Amino acid sequence: MKNFSNAEFSPEVIEIMTTALEAAVATLPDPVHSSYVNALAESILRTAGAGERNVAHLQRIALMELQLAPRK
Repeated sequence: MKNFSNAEFSPEVIEIMTTALEAAVATLPDPVHSSYVNALAESILRTAGAGERNVAHLQRIALMELQLAPRK
């Protein structure tokens, strides 16, 4: 996971990000690989860090980035 040590979020934003991550992971077929969860989390952290607070937008952007990411 990338370094987000300088990121600061209020409890409300953390709740929003958690909800977005859980919703995004729930859309993926089981079993969900941990690298997918990490990619979704990084996207949500980055997007929330840019100021996005809408759960649906955070979820959608994370899933789109996951879909576009090159497979390893």
